[in-house]
Amino acid sequence: MELGTKKRLSRIFNPDTKRTIIVPMDHGMTIGAPDGLVDIRKAVDDMNEGGANAVLMHKGLIRASGCADANVDLGLIMHITASTALSPSGNTKVLTGTVEEAIRLGADAVSVHLNLGDPNEREMLNTAGVIADHCNRWGMPLLMMLYGRGGLIRDSFATDIVAHCARVGAELGADIVKVSYTGSPESFQRVTECCCAPVVIAGGERIDSTRKLLQMVHDSLLAGGAGLSIGRNVFEHPRRVDLMRAMNAIVHSNASVDDAMAIVGED
Repeated sequence: MELGTKKRLSRIFNPDTKRTIIVPMDHGMTIGAPDGLVDIRKAVDDMNEGGANAVLMHKGLIRASGCADANVDLGLIMHITASTALSPSGNTKVLTGTVEEAIRLGADAVSVHLNLGDPNEREMLNTAGVIADHCNRWGMPLLMMLYGRGGLIRDSFATDIVAHCARVGAELGADIVKVSYTGSPESFQRVTECCCAPVVIAGGERIDSTRKLLQMVHDSLLAGGAGLSIGRNVFEHPRRVDLMRAMNAIVHSNASVDDAMAIVGED
């Protein structure tokens, strides 16, 4: 691993725990601005206050978000692929930025999104391969978000599908792999075991219970996960700063779910 890559990863991962809490804020490109991201600067400030390790966003929001402010100590990941929910090909992600742009904007990593099983999978694989090469040249860490989405995939949360997604990320050279949680520590351990890169979990659809959310985070760590990359379930939470503190306690201090719930202020 290049020295630049190591140094930038140290901005994203806690050096003591080797784990990370990433809050993706790229949703406005796909679905329009959700309530929790209308004020992007406030969202970043709250995640910083709660102790997130990094935030993730598209290039146009980096300046507006205040990520470069002196009082903000967060890693920054620039997302460089996209699609919108308005498109009939919404699962096909295309390149919208470059590694060089991310460097100029002060990013600590870049991220790409692949939907395996999509009819245009080959194009996304090609893009990811090219970006991985650029990242190696520049010493820039690469996060890959990978999901199974296509006509041949009946269950995108099935362990074999998620494990395959994680392995593809590792095979393509990702420094961090983001995949869906499979529902149990036993099944998710099969995912982490087959991936030689750190694996973080996605939040997925809105979870109707804070306890369920924290339990998912807790259990993913038991299975060898390296943390989380959860967006809407965090920034749309009514007590998002406290929730972030609770996640911090679980991820970096091995707190129990009950202790974390007390931090949020819920039973």
